[in-house]
Amino acid sequence: MRLPSPFVGRPRSPKGRAAETNRRLTEEYPDAECELDHKNPFQLLAATILSAQCTDKRVNMVTPSLFAAYPEPKDLAGAVPHELEEIVRSTGFYASKARSLLGMAQRLVEVYDSEVPGAMADLTSLPGVGRKTANVVRSVALDLPGLPVDTHVGRLSRRLGMTVETDPVKVEMELNPMVASTERGRFSLRLILHGRRVCPSRRPRCGECVLQDFCPSSEV
Repeated sequence: MRLPSPFVGRPRSPKGRAAETNRRLTEEYPDAECELDHKNPFQLLAATILSAQCTDKRVNMVTPSLFAAYPEPKDLAGAVPHELEEIVRSTGFYASKARSLLGMAQRLVEVYDSEVPGAMADLTSLPGVGRKTANVVRSVALDLPGLPVDTHVGRLSRRLGMTVETDPVKVEMELNPMVASTERGRFSLRLILHGRRVCPSRRPRCGECVLQDFCPSSEV
């Protein structure tokens, strides 16, 4: 962790803070990547649906069995509901998640020839898929612009004075113009890592933070 020089200019606008945040976190987390294990867009889509109110670690413990049983959308589309529920049970809200997985796979087969679409409207037409999940798939698996806003991204963007919005979609809409389209996914990943490691919701470790000199919420 490299603490900033006290002589570095402090950005004053939300856009300036976003740019400087991205620059410094790029240096801090040069290898930031999605922590959900996957081999293709379909696997990432399923894993992200399971990640709702569940840790990536737990999801990664479940998905090997899920993908062994249902390697392709057509396999998942024909799953027996109670058997699918048993596989995903430990991720929580298993009945709802199983319904979403089934509906997602069936729509992929029926409408998209078993291919994961890239358009936001198409992705969010899939059961269980909101903008956050769609942005994860777009930015990580499809190499398209996408800025997923989870609790970490929302919290840090407010603490850093980039937005005052609390609704994830409104946060995304405010942040998008501040970050190059090609950087949005990685920007989100870096904020998530920083939120987990340095800036949690309780007791943020401001003294260890590379953004401390311009963060409006810094306690240093």
